[in-house]
Amino acid sequence: MKLLISQALVIPMTQEGLSFRGDIGIDGKHIAFVGVKPAHFVPDQVIDGSSFLAMPALVNAHTHLSMELMRNYKDNLPTLQAWLAEIFPVEDKLQEEDVLRASRLGVIELIQSGVTTFTDMYFHPQATAQAVLEGGIRASIGITLFGSLAENKERVLQREADLRFYREHPDGRIQVDCAPHAIYTCPKETLQYAHDWAKDRQRILHIHVSETKQEVQDSLHQFGKTPLEYLYAIGALDGVRSLIAHGVHLTDAEVALLADMDATLVHNPSSNCKLSSGIAPIASYLERGVSVGLGTDGASSNNNLNMFEEMHIASLLGRVHTPTGTKLNPYQVLSMATVNGAKALGLERRIGMISEGMEADIILLDLKKSHLTPLNDPFSAVVYAAQASDVDTVLCQGKVVMQHRKVLTLDEEQTIKAVNESWDNIQRR
Repeated sequence: MKLLISQALVIPMTQEGLSFRGDIGIDGKHIAFVGVKPAHFVPDQVIDGSSFLAMPALVNAHTHLSMELMRNYKDNLPTLQAWLAEIFPVEDKLQEEDVLRASRLGVIELIQSGVTTFTDMYFHPQATAQAVLEGGIRASIGITLFGSLAENKERVLQREADLRFYREHPDGRIQVDCAPHAIYTCPKETLQYAHDWAKDRQRILHIHVSETKQEVQDSLHQFGKTPLEYLYAIGALDGVRSLIAHGVHLTDAEVALLADMDATLVHNPSSNCKLSSGIAPIASYLERGVSVGLGTDGASSNNNLNMFEEMHIASLLGRVHTPTGTKLNPYQVLSMATVNGAKALGLERRIGMISEGMEADIILLDLKKSHLTPLNDPFSAVVYAAQASDVDTVLCQGKVVMQHRKVLTLDEEQTIKAVNESWDNIQRR
């Protein structure tokens, strides 16, 4: 199948400030060319891109997808710790079918906001993987670890078996990684086991770090070290690619440590603000060489999976909270949501840019909108003005998964009905 997107305004994310009018040719999964259509390329389908902005699909580098179930629930609690005390009992009631239904809803919401790749950390990961497969997008599915070493060894064996089909699927859209929750829910032995598992299999280790001041204070009291220093000291991050979620309260020493590691810090500004966790000084992290991605966190602490909103909030906070005087610019924020997210997942040679040979994960934004007129700077328009509702068309591996705002791979109406039914059942359990 050959697809031509003709005469779109293209932001390829291959060079800062670069945008141009041009054609994008797609042959199967891959981008065949970008620029001017060669005479030998004969498309089976043509999308008139003249009123669209074409850009790489977004990467949501940290979320808990099926927490869709707890959206708009217990919203006014004062701290992360108080919120978790209300959420954990609900999670104890979740069944695999609940997670499958909520994950389908999450996949729909991601597609509707231009996301084709996400990183997940949650329970019943095989159910989330099934929703990803049905929805036609990509995911890093984390085998989530809590508690003692013995129970986690058993859990990992079971989850590896549960997820083998999805990891080995020929589409190659699902990778299985390791997700120890945090230092306050996993003892040292579990964290070291997670590290060894990830290192042996060359997988990613995904963990919450320094989300709150309380977490840092507790770590100093218990271990005599800050969270990242503790993880480094016990060898939990050595020689593995790591995703460090939040990192709101890092010391200068930790920032220097992180900059030298094969790691990406994932900024979650909406969740951090809502839970009163704080504002990460992202501009200063970037200035010091830290790779930074962007995530929404779960829909219970956000309360949505809207990466356009996340970019907007990140950009605003990154121009106000500037301890070193350095401010975020739109290209940096857009890089966090595309190029940096792809790199974080080891997918930098496959997605994150619109370039010949890359897989065709592309979104088209409808520019015929009052809030995008006049366009002037397309990077500013995407980060400061664009809405998720401007995403008209979404492609993943060259396949159209949403067109004219209609998700083609999952039934939105039936999914909403099923999620409401699951939530009613959970409350009765």
